[in-house]
Amino acid sequence: MQRRERFRQAEGIVRLGLAVNTLLMAGKLIVGRLGHSEALFADGIESACDLAISAASLAMLRFCWQPYDRRHPYGHGRAENLGAFLVGLAIVATSIWILFNAAAGVAAGVGVRPHWTTVLAAALTIAIKEGLARRTFRHANRLHSPVVSALAHDHRKDALTSIGTLAGCGAAVLGWPVFDPVFAGLTGLLIAHIGIEMVRNATRDLIDAALPEAHLQALSSVAAAVDGVEHVHEIRGRRSGQSIIIDLKLDMDPDMTVKRSHEIATLVKRNIFAADASVGDVMIHINPHDDPNHIDLIRL
Repeated sequence: MQRRERFRQAEGIVRLGLAVNTLLMAGKLIVGRLGHSEALFADGIESACDLAISAASLAMLRFCWQPYDRRHPYGHGRAENLGAFLVGLAIVATSIWILFNAAAGVAAGVGVRPHWTTVLAAALTIAIKEGLARRTFRHANRLHSPVVSALAHDHRKDALTSIGTLAGCGAAVLGWPVFDPVFAGLTGLLIAHIGIEMVRNATRDLIDAALPEAHLQALSSVAAAVDGVEHVHEIRGRRSGQSIIIDLKLDMDPDMTVKRSHEIATLVKRNIFAADASVGDVMIHINPHDDPNHIDLIRL
């Protein structure tokens, strides 16, 4: 899949999230207020925050779409990793807010009995958000996009929040309003776990954590299969948004001409691009094969 097409699909799923969050925000705020459910109304406020997150993610995605330039020689992909990190922080902050309100609700005691329509609104939210989360996860896995993955987790978080809202509203409608904040608190703990995992994964990419060994070995095999490559001396890789940047050290015949080694290196790069669409660039260094005096110089 070409780079432009990948970003077009990513932008499409983000726009869908924007539209859904707008409708859900309006519906939950109206039904929550008219149906006397503070839990559902608070859920609507959370959807307003999600709307802001989706809008910010769309802006971040458009920034990442720009090709590399002199000021950003490695492209703009890291902005996606930063966006995923910020969405994760927003989810953690949301969980803290939910837990705080849940504790306040338990301390306040029995509240107002809500209308049954609040239960229906919560149930519809679960179905819509879980469906949107699964669709967004499929796009994230296919596009390898941190921002789209972060939004998928955000949609899943909304579905979990609404499960707590549904349980709380249902109990309140049946005459046990105290369970409304209790279920909200339990949901808040699940949401905190999701947010912390997102922050941890985004942090790994931002600090250049290594790619999985199996992934590196697969790309190493592609390079080693090219005629003229005696040995893959070393391979390293890191993520930059939707792309992967690979560093390769290849051992070749020390008597080979520079022109020929360049041709082989170009073929290695082409083959890696063909084998893995997520690879954005491959930096190749040539070493003389079986040179006893060779030393890898590195100061990291």
